[in-house]
Amino acid sequence: MKLQISHTTRYSYADPITDSVNEIRLTPCTNERQACYNHSISIEPNASLFTYEDGFGNRVHAFSVNAPHTKLTIRTNLTVVTTESFNKEESGHKQRLKPAEAWARLTSDESVDRFIEFLLPTAYTEITPEIIAFMDQVPVVGAVRETAIAAEGNVTVDVTPAVGVYEWLSALSKYIRSSFIYDPSATNVRTKASEMITNRRGVCQDFAHLMLAVCRARGVPARYVSGYHFVGDLQGGSADFEQASHAWVEAYVPKLGWCGFDPTNESPIGERYVKLGHGRDYKDIVPVKGIYQGTGKQRLQVTVDVRRVDE
Repeated sequence: MKLQISHTTRYSYADPITDSVNEIRLTPCTNERQACYNHSISIEPNASLFTYEDGFGNRVHAFSVNAPHTKLTIRTNLTVVTTESFNKEESGHKQRLKPAEAWARLTSDESVDRFIEFLLPTAYTEITPEIIAFMDQVPVVGAVRETAIAAEGNVTVDVTPAVGVYEWLSALSKYIRSSFIYDPSATNVRTKASEMITNRRGVCQDFAHLMLAVCRARGVPARYVSGYHFVGDLQGGSADFEQASHAWVEAYVPKLGWCGFDPTNESPIGERYVKLGHGRDYKDIVPVKGIYQGTGKQRLQVTVDVRRVDE
């Protein structure tokens, strides 16, 4: 699928500000799922950009505006070609590893050392009693109980759910999606995963943080993904609905590698998704962040437009 994306961020300040230093993470990565073409960035007031890769491999553009100004506008325009999530050969790998072996690989010292940054909790994804309780409630098809025969009689014991890592992740994503209400007014950019459990409401950022926390509590490496989700042709042909950037999760599955899951939408991570980058949580992959000198009174406006381009 060929998608054209424009993303505009506007800051308006009550009084002139100076020495504005900013980082933007709005450049889609190019990988086996997507390729980015015709990428452009413009800054008003005009500023020179320099670029580098952060510790997670995300492309970062940085700039400074030192002169006094009351407005700052950042525009990005790009074209991305995407593909489906799995091909037939990759899908077959899901059944090639026995569940017990897959889970054992995740708990090995080699795996823990390799993925430690995506296993440790963060400020957004603290592993609290609420997170553990939620994890224990995830309904997993294939969970079994086994009866062991002892000399003194029958004894019923629990055994590990006979499901693979990928199936457990799919069940977790579905459970989050069905357990909470999408409500933009219920949380804010600082809401933690455990707080969202209490509210029972949130947005894609909150749903992603909750899935991250549960994955890490279960020992599954997981990372926060920022990007776009194209749904324009699913809105009855209307182009007037509000669009926004999106967040979902990538979790590591033995034999498959990093797999995407969207706990907000009932949609597989495929050609409708454009990945900008990933990190441990939202803080690592904020689209636009910076500091400046001057008034704290500001207004932020973000507009996103994602359109399909006919080839």
